[in-house]
Amino acid sequence: MKLSKRGEYALRSLINLGIAAQVGRSLVPVTELAKAEDLPVKFLEQVMQQLREAGYVESERGKHGGYRLAKPAGKISVGQVVRLIDGPLAPIGCVSQTAYEPCNCPDEAHCGLRMLMLDVRNAIANILDRYTLADVVEVTTRKMVRDGVPLPFSEPARRPGMGKETRGRAPRLNPSEGVVHGLLGDYAI
Repeated sequence: MKLSKRGEYALRSLINLGIAAQVGRSLVPVTELAKAEDLPVKFLEQVMQQLREAGYVESERGKHGGYRLAKPAGKISVGQVVRLIDGPLAPIGCVSQTAYEPCNCPDEAHCGLRMLMLDVRNAIANILDRYTLADVVEVTTRKMVRDGVPLPFSEPARRPGMGKETRGRAPRLNPSEGVVHGLLGDYAI
């Protein structure tokens, strides 16, 4: 499974709306959401429309309009959002629970590739379905506060150094920086 740009933008925007709600912002304009993550506004508008139609966000029109979460962040599973935007989690159709497609294997029941891809699908689904948007928001804000980074959408804070000048430089990945470890600590794995 590879998360599409549409899926990435949807999740990043939902996380930001969760943070905005946490800091007391009732609405966030799409232009502000796009600017916070350096996303193309027109494409993000399409993504937000899809999230609105699915009931994850609400919008208000007008000069002071914008988006907010339509339901509590704890009721939004990351897996639900990924499936909405990108479809099934399975790497091959014959292991999908929501969009099964038979493969051309002569013996599907004893296919080693199918068994391996079923494990991959299950591992992905177990993580994405276990965590809610509230979990991700909680770990994100806790890490920002720990690191002295102002929370986005709180006045007058803006995330410093998060514009185009950071593109192309990937930070080193530390396994202890993930959501699982952030929520469970040393019990994560």
